[in-house]
Amino acid sequence: MTRLGFAHDLRTFSNRHSIGMYALLRPILFSFEPARAHAVAMSSLAPVEHVAPLRALVRSAVSFHDPRLEVRKMGLVYPNPIGVAAGLDKNGERARALEALGFGHVELGTVTAEPQGPNPTPNLFRLPADGALVNRLGFPNEGAKKVGARVLERKAGMRVPVGISIGKSRSVPLEPLDAALEDYVTSFEAIRSAADFVVVNISSPNTKDLRALQAADMARHLFSALMMRAAALPLLVKIAPDLSDDAVDAICVEADRAGLAGVVATNTTIARDGLATSAEDLEAIGAGGLSGLPLFPRSLAVVKQARARLGPNACVIGVGGIHGTESALAMLRAGADLVQLYTSFIYEGPFLPRTITRGLVKRMDAEGASSLADLVRTSTTSSAHRAALG
Repeated sequence: MTRLGFAHDLRTFSNRHSIGMYALLRPILFSFEPARAHAVAMSSLAPVEHVAPLRALVRSAVSFHDPRLEVRKMGLVYPNPIGVAAGLDKNGERARALEALGFGHVELGTVTAEPQGPNPTPNLFRLPADGALVNRLGFPNEGAKKVGARVLERKAGMRVPVGISIGKSRSVPLEPLDAALEDYVTSFEAIRSAADFVVVNISSPNTKDLRALQAADMARHLFSALMMRAAALPLLVKIAPDLSDDAVDAICVEADRAGLAGVVATNTTIARDGLATSAEDLEAIGAGGLSGLPLFPRSLAVVKQARARLGPNACVIGVGGIHGTESALAMLRAGADLVQLYTSFIYEGPFLPRTITRGLVKRMDAEGASSLADLVRTSTTSSAHRAALG
């Protein structure tokens, strides 16, 4: 049997049985504590990352392609709007494998100027009743210089844009501000040649005082320091869902004035409202950023607000609680150009990008849409019409 024939058979099998396969594997993975399960899952992708014929086979069998899904933004071409969020591959070790699974872009990191380990363990928790995670990892990574060199070496054969998220080193204080700015600049310079776009993470709740950088005056100085060096490299800022509406407006204004390409909305939340997980369990888990299904309504609202404030030309990336075709489409309809997955990828498995992209194409066919943009417009119009009818 030829490789092409085998790929066809594998694709047919995975189309029919992918959900069932991961349903069998998930209890095994979830029997490990979360950080260990993550390490096992990422290790399982190593052969795909390093063996080109295997990577091509996986890409052919697993990913889903339709030219109507193509997105053009920030001078880049994305084969589909579904990306992987920062945090899944902190050190840029599985970018090629993630592309092979069907993601339309990959965001790596968050990296810092100084290599640093995680916050004290345990620092990652599952909330299965809520389809959520809580983490207080705190940007563990091998350092921007090492990660940048690795990504630069590996991305040559990649067909999707690669973003890198940068954050503040734990050892660098926020005051004086110049030290923090220089820390971000050092990371930026170390990864700029490897990245197609850069995301400035000032919204993680797991690095002390980091979120203070979202204040308009502090963000203004940071954006200025980075934009002086950005040239044509697109720069976005990642913001928190816990910001007030006024604060969202303020940071969008600063990003727009500084010439940033757009925003990533949103990071994890410190809120715990309306969860099915018991109060006792939440108290035992303690502090950290919550991601997953409960985040979706707020992330959706922030995306809609950011789009209204930034206008049509900026890039808005929606992330937080997207778990299938309908939630991805809702995020696009709210104003996102691209969306990203993290927690749902852990709960639903490696075939989720294909499930969503196939679902979008099915919706396009059903609604007679000629492109993704056409589908978003059609869906928006239909939703507005339904709302008008009550």
